[in-house]
Amino acid sequence: MPNFYQDVIRPDPRFGSLKRTDDINLLEPVTRAAVLAIVEDALTLGVELTVFETYRSQNRQQELFNQGASKLKTVGVHHFGLACDLVKVAAGEPCWKGDFSFLGTLARAHGLLWGGDWGDPLIHHTFIDAVHVQRCAVSMQPALFSGSFYPDAAYDPYARMRSVKLA
Repeated sequence: MPNFYQDVIRPDPRFGSLKRTDDINLLEPVTRAAVLAIVEDALTLGVELTVFETYRSQNRQQELFNQGASKLKTVGVHHFGLACDLVKVAAGEPCWKGDFSFLGTLARAHGLLWGGDWGDPLIHHTFIDAVHVQRCAVSMQPALFSGSFYPDAAYDPYARMRSVKLA
């Protein structure tokens, strides 16, 4: 079975790069389509978004951690082509200011989790990343990181949460 991480990301020359990568082609296809739809939908709300970062290497993550720009020492879902940071555009420049709750609404509408509530707005979260969206349930991250799971095209990061709430 094809695996975007193994087939596309690992052989990419940017795999160990320290540079920020905003290439949407390093997002697996379902995630990429959702991100592009979010950017389009945001425009209809009068908000211009830009893809700020897609793939992130462990080397870059370590550098961000050392600079205090990230609370995570080990790279997360960005490393697997399943996460993206989307920021507003103000005066032609990336902008992290203001309310990003609209991003949560758009992410949910397109099957992605939002870093403002990590897919469950009823739980208080101490780690908020309001510009982050991802296509991997937090509960599945350990399996993703260990290599025992990679989402296929039909994967729904909300399915498990829905089944738990229905039980």
